[in-house]
Amino acid sequence: MYVAAKGGEKAIRNAHALLAKRRRGNKNLPSISLAQIAQQLTLAVDRVMAEGSLYDVELAALAVKQARGDLIEAIFLIRAFRTTLPRFGYAQALDTSEMLVRRRVSATYKDLPGGQLLGPTFDYTHRLLDTSLGVADEAGEVDDEARQADPADAAPVAMPRVTDLLGQEGLIEAAPADEGAEPFDITRAPVSFPVDRSTRLQTLARGDEGYLLALGYSTQRGYARSHPFVGEIRFGDVEVIFEAPELGFELSLGTVQVTECQSVNQFKGSATTPPQFTRGYGLVFGQCERKALSMALVERALRWKELGEEPGAPAQDEEFVLSHCDNVQATGFVEHLKLPHYVDFQAELDLVRRMRAEQAAERPADGIKEAAE
Repeated sequence: MYVAAKGGEKAIRNAHALLAKRRRGNKNLPSISLAQIAQQLTLAVDRVMAEGSLYDVELAALAVKQARGDLIEAIFLIRAFRTTLPRFGYAQALDTSEMLVRRRVSATYKDLPGGQLLGPTFDYTHRLLDTSLGVADEAGEVDDEARQADPADAAPVAMPRVTDLLGQEGLIEAAPADEGAEPFDITRAPVSFPVDRSTRLQTLARGDEGYLLALGYSTQRGYARSHPFVGEIRFGDVEVIFEAPELGFELSLGTVQVTECQSVNQFKGSATTPPQFTRGYGLVFGQCERKALSMALVERALRWKELGEEPGAPAQDEEFVLSHCDNVQATGFVEHLKLPHYVDFQAELDLVRRMRAEQAAERPADGIKEAAE
């Protein structure tokens, strides 16, 4: 047993060394810097910050590099680091109505106050490989257009929210009021069902993008009868305000970039509520539009009970959705299957062999009995 353990430790050390070698790659090529990752792989960094629940661009870039581009592994690294940080308190709720917008599109209104702002997006690009990117990188060239001012770096502007425009006419349900109660913190206490809205949104915000995308897609295909309009997707900068109890006044800690999505869903009304639109909501660190939109779809599907709708779709099962959306938890449970299970397997193997032996012993007796009959 001691020899086996010792040999295992050596193998693990060698595996770590090989991992570091593979991470570095060909040493004739320059090592990729954290600044390059942060500036050129921004969407990967944003996803790591969003699902890692830690807004720090440099640390997220480091995690991406350490994980060799495996974003779920990078998210795992960020989550682990986050647990070591001291906690000073809770910031005030972000006021996204004051967001300085860098990108803002609405599928409900063509002309709206502030206008549409396409910003940086793949929505209108051709899905064709641009081989000139590889050539330019190899040659170390930067074209003239890239030397000019980047429109995305222009000063962002404040814009009214589309759902506020509908709210002025009373055509959409009112946004939930802030009752001032301290929200449940899913990072400090286990979740028990049923959950309130803040707990649901926290869990979805940390959830795996692919998982939420699949569930959101299912709602559009009839599994929850949800095919909404995108009231608005906006990406921009929001100020973080913190009130230090010992000081007695508010402090601005700086700004974070977030993506917010509000969907507009039909609702036929009830005995006490007139026909109106309802909301689905998504809010994510960084520019993560696919995640924010998927989150809004799923969040709206999970509201079936409060709106008096019929359940029956996977995306409406709160415990199923929220218990399985965390990619770090899912990864740990799935990938633990790669670890040694020698004792368990030997027990199962002995059991199967014994069952087969017992079955084989019974067969001759059954054959004699049948012949006698």
